Amino acid sequence: MSCQHDYTGVEPAIAQLADLFHLLGDPTRLRIVLACLPAPIAVSDIATTLDLSSSLVSHHLRLLRAARIVKSERQGKQVFYSAADAHITGVLNDMLEHIAEPSTGTEA
Repeated sequence: MSCQHDYTGVEPAIAQLADLFHLLGDPTRLRIVLACLPAPIAVSDIATTLDLSSSLVSHHLRLLRAARIVKSERQGKQVFYSAADAHITGVLNDMLEHIAEPSTGTEA
């Protein structure tokens, strides 16, 4: 299987992509993003679901929002977070499917 994309001239994007993967490499942040995938969710609900403090969740969400991994929407006094777009959802779902695949034992 060969790569079908031409990545010539994308050097400026490499650092940005590495930063994105670095942010998602933190297990707590990844769990937070995964909690945001099914539907928009409030900070307090993320904190309760993941057994984390609301302040810790808010800190991570600020970083994730700055990196455009999640987006926020205010509804009254609450802020709800969701995946920033279909690309984020797709990448994470694809990776979850990938790790769920059984190993074929033919990897080099």
